[in-house]
Amino acid sequence: MEVGKTRTRRWVSTYSQVVPGAFGRVLVVDDNKVIRQLIRVNLELEGLEVVTAADGAECLDVVHQVRPDVITLDVVMPRLDGLRTAARLRNDPRTRNLPIAIVSACSQYEVEAGLDVGVDVFLAKPFEPVELVRIVRELIERRALGKLGEASAGGGDVGGHEDDSQFGLGGGTTTSVGGTAG
Repeated sequence: MEVGKTRTRRWVSTYSQVVPGAFGRVLVVDDNKVIRQLIRVNLELEGLEVVTAADGAECLDVVHQVRPDVITLDVVMPRLDGLRTAARLRNDPRTRNLPIAIVSACSQYEVEAGLDVGVDVFLAKPFEPVELVRIVRELIERRALGKLGEASAGGGDVGGHEDDSQFGLGGGTTTSVGGTAG
């Protein structure tokens, strides 16, 4: 089992200062190596650091070391699928508030099951890379704002998963539920 990790280049630090929310760390979890590479390259081009895992079990093995700002999960994977991985992440106090985006060809059952475990966003495959980047940026920004709010308020949930979640259905588009439209 090998976790693929990439580092951003030196010029990216300058780029991230110009584009707010462009810097962060993403854990990409998908059993398809080509999809992992596609997601990784597109996020790296936006100045993000990317770590990859081949399935949910590998994700859970590395998430505490990696300390990502966002996790993207496929649903259908060997050993541990994306929905059970998301449920375990939500049940762990250390990862409970990490933004989770499901990137998969989602059925209605998977969307409903994802809602039940607190997934933040669904992006249907095939997807437009620009849409994936937009979603990841928004999740990173929302998490950063949540941390700032938590520090000034002295507590509370980071990222409020119930009131400001977005859910995308079909065709690589997202629709908002209780938040802003994407």
